[in-house]
Amino acid sequence: MHEIEPFYNWRHLYIAEEDENSPFYGLEHSEFEFSNTVYNYYIHPQWDEFGSRTLYIKVLFVDYELNYTIIELIGEWNDAVENDVMHLKRSIVDLMIAKGISKYILITENVLNFHSSDTDYYEEWFEDIRDDGGWIVAINMPEQTQYDFHRSRIDHYVHLMESPNWRTFQPHDFFQSIDNAILRLLD
Repeated sequence: MHEIEPFYNWRHLYIAEEDENSPFYGLEHSEFEFSNTVYNYYIHPQWDEFGSRTLYIKVLFVDYELNYTIIELIGEWNDAVENDVMHLKRSIVDLMIAKGISKYILITENVLNFHSSDTDYYEEWFEDIRDDGGWIVAINMPEQTQYDFHRSRIDHYVHLMESPNWRTFQPHDFFQSIDNAILRLLD
């Protein structure tokens, strides 16, 4: 797992650590010190902590004019024990909502497991952004994790989509493809 780095081909366009509006503004990463783990396996030091012991993120891109963000995740999404969605909502999403972000693309292909609890924080997140035309999309979630999302009815708040070639897009084009897909779903 230590070799899985967050997607970095958009760093010439956006770096969360240099964005004054970012929860990670001013954060410095070591390229050599591996300290965070998932399942006792070290993960690459470029992944960011947000309060969970099993799930890490990287804010890949934010557009404050079009009100969207693209966030990549790695690890185990554990709401049952760790209440990861609460940490994500309070530490990251609430701050982004305050800056006008209402559309969330979550790259979840490295989310290995999902353990559900209740849907309160997902519902709150959705309610916070709905009036602004907002939505939440999880991209490329592994099949077993999708099954658990469906079974927990979280897919009422988080749309599950596939985009195997998302890395070939520029951020705005990727956002536009997801936004268009959401509009088709809602028609």
